[in-house]
Amino acid sequence: MRNFLSFVATMCLALCACLPARAEIRAQAFEYRHGEVVLEGYLAFDDALASPESPRPGVLVCPEWWGVTDYVRMRARKLAELGYVAFVLDPYGRGRVTTDPKQAGEWAGALYSDANAMRERAKVGLEQLLAQPRVDKQRIAVIGYCFGGTLALELARTGAELDAVVAFHAGKLRSLGTAADDKRIKGLITVCHGLADKFVSDEELAGFHADMAAAGLTYQFLAYSGAVHAFTNPDAGKVGLAGVAYEPTADARSWEHMKLALSEAFARAGKR
Repeated sequence: MRNFLSFVATMCLALCACLPARAEIRAQAFEYRHGEVVLEGYLAFDDALASPESPRPGVLVCPEWWGVTDYVRMRARKLAELGYVAFVLDPYGRGRVTTDPKQAGEWAGALYSDANAMRERAKVGLEQLLAQPRVDKQRIAVIGYCFGGTLALELARTGAELDAVVAFHAGKLRSLGTAADDKRIKGLITVCHGLADKFVSDEELAGFHADMAAAGLTYQFLAYSGAVHAFTNPDAGKVGLAGVAYEPTADARSWEHMKLALSEAFARAGKR
């Protein structure tokens, strides 16, 4: 019996040794600077997949106008579960997080009114992602939500080396600079838009499509019926803003569309 138990124990140890390392998501606040402004982003990755020896594609995440909230941190962890290294940039400064629409509007408005300032803040966030040793610098994407969707598009308009850009219910779609800036965009653009979103005018939508065509860009525009502004955020309806609500079907479908866009873009980048 003793020999049998010893044999079983040996076999169990051998079997465990053959199993792949258990995935564990590592996530943490990450302090950095833009000039004199102290910022606090959020880094997430799967330490069983991403390492300096085996770098993974990086995804920069641009938050809603509320700042770096639990919601956008959740999105970063979900990206890490997909095998990516995700970094949430801080658009405003450490501690600048709110649930007050008036305050959020003031912070976001300051950047909406200054395209260069917005783009520079985004570029600094991208630099932090690229500096991570676990990131494959040849495979990089940016995604963003609401205000962050605009931020993601504006980063692309700087000519940043991006394989994919995904904007979820972006507040503004057209360039905050000039339409000529669209010609700098690299990579596949995916816009996930609520068909019932009244925050974006018909003129804005028509102008965006015209700008993309004029720039000769490859892009996809996905519209979800019944979805209004901020449709991906389960807490969207709690802020008391008319025309802002969660739509679970559009949320799930847009996430799947993002996954397809990233997979396609990163596969293409891997063949370069």
